[in-house]
Amino acid sequence: MTDIAFASARKLATMIRKRKIGCAELLDHYLARVGKYNKQLNAIVVTDIPAAKKRARAADRALARGEVWGPFHGVPMTVKEALDVKGLPTTFGLSEFKDTAAKTNALAVDRWQNAGAVIFGKTNVPPWLADSQSANPVYGTTNNPWDMTRTPGGSSGGSSAAVCAGLSAIEVGSDIASSIRNPAIYTGIYGHKPTYGICPPRGHAVRGRISPDDINVIGPLARSATDLDAALAVMTGPDEIDSAGYKLVLPPPKKKNVKDFRVAVMLSDPTSEVDSEMQNSLQNLADFLGKKKAKVSDKARPDIDMARVHWLFNMMLRAATSHRQTDEEFARNIKAADAIPPEDNSFLARHLRGQTIRHRDWLMLNEERTRLRFAWHEFFKDYDLFLCPLVPTAADKHSLIPVGQRSVDINGRSQPFAQTLFWAGLVGLPYLPATAIPTGFSKNNMPLGIQMAGAQYNDLTCIHMAKLLEQDYLGFTLPPGFE
Repeated sequence: MTDIAFASARKLATMIRKRKIGCAELLDHYLARVGKYNKQLNAIVVTDIPAAKKRARAADRALARGEVWGPFHGVPMTVKEALDVKGLPTTFGLSEFKDTAAKTNALAVDRWQNAGAVIFGKTNVPPWLADSQSANPVYGTTNNPWDMTRTPGGSSGGSSAAVCAGLSAIEVGSDIASSIRNPAIYTGIYGHKPTYGICPPRGHAVRGRISPDDINVIGPLARSATDLDAALAVMTGPDEIDSAGYKLVLPPPKKKNVKDFRVAVMLSDPTSEVDSEMQNSLQNLADFLGKKKAKVSDKARPDIDMARVHWLFNMMLRAATSHRQTDEEFARNIKAADAIPPEDNSFLARHLRGQTIRHRDWLMLNEERTRLRFAWHEFFKDYDLFLCPLVPTAADKHSLIPVGQRSVDINGRSQPFAQTLFWAGLVGLPYLPATAIPTGFSKNNMPLGIQMAGAQYNDLTCIHMAKLLEQDYLGFTLPPGFE
């Protein structure tokens, strides 16, 4: 019998409301699994068990009085380490912050608690959330439940490993360069990168910052696509400072059935080649959609220059994270950037230029990005979804090589890892929503998956297709050894 820990969060919430299991009982069940499996995974890196047990008992008492706190009443969950939880450290994987304790909750944490969830811990990340692996000097390395020698992704790698292994019912991650989407794909679960700005990220920062970063979003990771829209509903809506003037209403899914959808499919691109296993996985899905009478095109594209998009993403990504530099680092990087020859377009050159960009130059890039956004807007007048890779291969082996020097083997050829971020930026830079879904397995029995992007604010269209495919094509598969 499948362990109850692998049920969807919504199903668990229903079981609690129907008194088929108690809140404290379910929390204890997850904690027992954490005690059994987390040592080998190192997914959950900090906990507050006494507070969680107290809240779970209170949730049971409330239910006995007929009170339901929200749609996730009593459901045990964890959140990414980068989100503030009062009393727990927020380190971003950096030793300098290991002795800190958050004074308040992140807004998303408050919203989850208002929805009834029982948050019992936080999950691992890479330093500065800047890697597709999740290893840092504070908490160590997180392993993939499918293969302990491989990464579960990053930067929400602890999140994906915990959900995949049945240590947490649902998770909150963040994504600026695929940090929700690649962990979801690497572990065979679901992740949704929302439209930029619809889920306020306040409390996802260090050094007291409250202003949101460009491109960066927070969003859910789950074992079932059926959890994604409910989770999104918990986190969406303007922050307090904006809520007096407007509210958010996401449009419903554009279509109801698979046969009604208009879908564009992109298997690979010269800017960032995709391994044949991943391409075949996407092609098989496209063939399935075609057999289901969906309108599928492998030629339709927005009117954009793919290589230029990748360059633009590199520059604006580095600009978005440039505040991480100290004054001394910034001064050194300005000198280094000014010394770079104009013709140098290497990874390091783009990195330094983006980190030290002048505001006038950033405004010119933002103008280009805005035109890119309108190109996608025109494209989605004819198509409901854009399906493409997010990562070129299944999960990589653990590596100590810095991201800028790392390479990945694709179709027997070595490619710079940094080039693979093209797929993250293709969707992320223009603020589009995208749902990561499982699509199969590699020859090494590692999960494969793709991202489905939609028009801005059409998050529910992406998620609805994910739910249809979970039912009719492929859903979450339990990793061996964690049943």
